[in-house]
Amino acid sequence: MFAAENGLKGDPRLQAISDAIRVVPHFPKPGIMFQDITTLLLDHKAFKDTVDIFVDRYRDMDISVVAGVEARGFMFGPSIALAIGANFVPLRKPRKLPGEVIAETYDLEYGSDCLEMHVGAVQPGERVIVIDDLVATGGTLSAAIRLLERVGAQVVECACVIGLREVKGQRRLNGKPLYILVEPREIDGCY
Repeated sequence: MFAAENGLKGDPRLQAISDAIRVVPHFPKPGIMFQDITTLLLDHKAFKDTVDIFVDRYRDMDISVVAGVEARGFMFGPSIALAIGANFVPLRKPRKLPGEVIAETYDLEYGSDCLEMHVGAVQPGERVIVIDDLVATGGTLSAAIRLLERVGAQVVECACVIGLREVKGQRRLNGKPLYILVEPREIDGCY
């Protein structure tokens, strides 16, 4: 669900957030229109508005953990967690965390990848939201959900700054709601 369809229709913050995201044509390969959030992070007001919208949504949902997907979920997750009184748990790529980890492998269009989390970082029954910057196919979010559910967490929702109107992998999210602030910006008909 898009924020504009859930009480924020016409909210000027959403347009400002969208406008603050730079589109880099043909990166990392031809035909891809990379949605670069680093320019959003450089815009103090748009960055704050992004965090504030998520905080307003999750403040009263008894969320105990905000799980951020490496790496760009780390840029939004800690601020949201602090504001709602939750813990922040990083979901990392392989071999980035010291100590004992639990891992979840997932398929990509060409190959596979993996997310890891420290054993004991999330307790059974904790209410969790998963945050990332962008969702396209849902593969990474699906892996995050499976990883968290394996340790007994209750994944309440996934949240992304940017998402396609028709997430191709929505069915991969195991029925979990998906909350998106803005659609990707286009240049010359590409995403």
